[in-house]
Amino acid sequence: MEVNANFTENAKNDYQLVLKAREGNQKAYADLMHRYKDSIYFMSLKMVNNKEDAMDITVETFAKAFEKLDKYQPDFAFSTWLFRVATNNCIDFLRKRKLNTVSINNMMDEEDDRPLQIKADEPNPEETSIKKQQSQELKLLIESLPPRYRNLLTLRYFDELSYEEISTQLDLPLGTVKAQLFRAKYLLGNIINRLDRG
Repeated sequence: MEVNANFTENAKNDYQLVLKAREGNQKAYADLMHRYKDSIYFMSLKMVNNKEDAMDITVETFAKAFEKLDKYQPDFAFSTWLFRVATNNCIDFLRKRKLNTVSINNMMDEEDDRPLQIKADEPNPEETSIKKQQSQELKLLIESLPPRYRNLLTLRYFDELSYEEISTQLDLPLGTVKAQLFRAKYLLGNIINRLDRG
């Protein structure tokens, strides 16, 4: 496959890593993540304005990008494609987030200089029923994971505890909690993908 002639050296190097990653080279995966994880995190943080949510979106961005790596075409830089994946994840997150108000990009209200607040739509009964069913299905999938991952996902997404609260409750270092949650979500994603493929 021909690479865009206008690629920078970094973009060319990225494409070589992509080719290796497609062949299952774990170091290539790690190198790509190392290159862009901070940039993706800070871009996500700017959009969602919450450190833990930005961390989750960063993890999901790389998981989704690596899963669809075979669809990447070198007409444009890998970084451009990756940031597009991250942006779409942020937009999806903002649509789904259940808050009474959502602050978008810290836009300012010209009258009083406070962040412009946009009221979230109230869910209708049908949406509530669907979400309840999806939540129950997700719990069943989580039950199939090893106990430590099952516990972490339950605390994080059903009990809605912060990383720090989970760290305190389980008496684990914060870094361990984040690493194990990353692994738990990766395993859960694999299960969901297998089910989707039938």
